[in-house]
Amino acid sequence: MRKLVVIEYLSLDGVVQGPGHAAEDEDGGFDLGGWTGPHMADHREWGSPLYQAAGAFVFGRRTYDLWLPHWSTITDPDDLIAAALNGRPKYVASTTLTAATWPGTTVWPDRIPERVAELKAQPGGDILIAGSAALASDLIDRKLVDTYHLWFHPVVLGAGKRLFPPGLAPQQDLDLISSTTTRTGLAILTYERALNS
Repeated sequence: MRKLVVIEYLSLDGVVQGPGHAAEDEDGGFDLGGWTGPHMADHREWGSPLYQAAGAFVFGRRTYDLWLPHWSTITDPDDLIAAALNGRPKYVASTTLTAATWPGTTVWPDRIPERVAELKAQPGGDILIAGSAALASDLIDRKLVDTYHLWFHPVVLGAGKRLFPPGLAPQQDLDLISSTTTRTGLAILTYERALNS
């Protein structure tokens, strides 16, 4: 059984909205986008092995649209993140996207939890969700996420979307597998869903 792996950038108060740049996600009047900027070098250094290990990627529509124009154009074979993203299957959950222009992409218009469960049952490497917090939260709620890579950034934002919003499924226990502190102060915590959850 393949694992579903989530990697998320969070503020210390649990916000995941708009980590990359100012206009990334302004829903609800959020104007604090780009808060991960000082840590980009650490993102690449510590994230690269996760992308290389993935056998497939699952995206929400917003993340897919943000990543497509950048990552799909990188042809440098030494860029291991781009090589993984461009060379492996990608699945995007969207009811409005009719055709995917990023080669290797399949659009999932419906039955997302069922499709994820079916993909997990197929042979191959683990399935990675990077960003796509709304999709990740839904799959967490349905107990489909197996491994969490939570990257806590040394910033408190006070407002914004959260990975674990109120109303998630009842208690889910996690086991801490590893913890790392990077040179710029990121705390990277890796958890697996406990067997009894």
